Amino acid sequence: MVAESDSLEKTDTNQNKVLVRVKNLVKHYPVRGGVLRRVVGWVQAVDDVSFTIRAGETLGLVGESGCGKSTVGNCILRLIQPTSGSVELNGDNIFEMDSKEMKLMRRNMQVIFQDPYSSLNPRKPIGDSILAGLKIHKIGDGQEQVDIMHNMLRKVGLDPYYAHRYPHEFSGGQRQRIGIARALVLHPSFIVCDEPVSALDVSIQSQVLNLLNDLQDELNLTYLFIAHNLSVVEHISDRVAVMYLGKIVEMAPRDLLFENPLHLYTQALISAIPIPDPKLERKRMLLEGEVPSPLNPPSGCRFHPRCPVAMDICSQEEPRLEELGPHHWVACFYAKESNLSEV
Repeated sequence: MVAESDSLEKTDTNQNKVLVRVKNLVKHYPVRGGVLRRVVGWVQAVDDVSFTIRAGETLGLVGESGCGKSTVGNCILRLIQPTSGSVELNGDNIFEMDSKEMKLMRRNMQVIFQDPYSSLNPRKPIGDSILAGLKIHKIGDGQEQVDIMHNMLRKVGLDPYYAHRYPHEFSGGQRQRIGIARALVLHPSFIVCDEPVSALDVSIQSQVLNLLNDLQDELNLTYLFIAHNLSVVEHISDRVAVMYLGKIVEMAPRDLLFENPLHLYTQALISAIPIPDPKLERKRMLLEGEVPSPLNPPSGCRFHPRCPVAMDICSQEEPRLEELGPHHWVACFYAKESNLSEV
């Protein structure tokens, strides 16, 4: 798949340089059993995932819960060690770095967590939590660090006075703004947003999304935006990658994906997006059956047991991610056959 990932890079519509390059990323978790706790199986959380993200771009990564989205983000940040593959940031393979090199690299890559409350230390004022990164990396002196922290609070829409308050004194939206300030205080170039608005009220979600957009424009940030809500992804992403059971099944620029989804799984996800008008009704595509276990994924295409148009080849061979249209990548035999018949 190395050649395939290179092709993905060449056909990217964004003209900025590639900031993040993920090649053949694999993460399998051992399952142990018996008295001796021997390995009896492997959970295939992420299986051969490749993509690139260009500087200043937002790549949305979507899929059902348990498909491996967050595992991809954690592997990219090296919060968990992958089974195989590589992740490059500015051309440097982070999996080959020692602890000292990795510490320097972490200044350029940060994360915004899903739960804004559990990600903050309840015993520390929020100002201390934001200052922690500056102190660890020894950026500035005491007063300079405080000034940087206060300035970052202003950028996320909070009064510097709040630095002395504790996490329980804030609303969910305010706590997520604090999490954003903590992620940005080191001035990183790349941020993994791991479902940053899923725990917030709908009325607050748009405020946080708009804040992320504004900060991206102001600070030239690059996002991997992980979510299962496609309406959120449509609002913030430049490109979208759809995951199913550890694999990317479709990837395309945002407008192209939502206007013309080629994979049946993507079509089913988009059909589930609510329409904010009681007079309009979207035709739903209901998938039968449950998502197979990543401990024992089906042979061939992993989606074929739930696919309404599955063919014989779907259970025998695994489809490759191929470009079926300009900048539109799909891993589906049916979509490929339909595309060829139209031509």
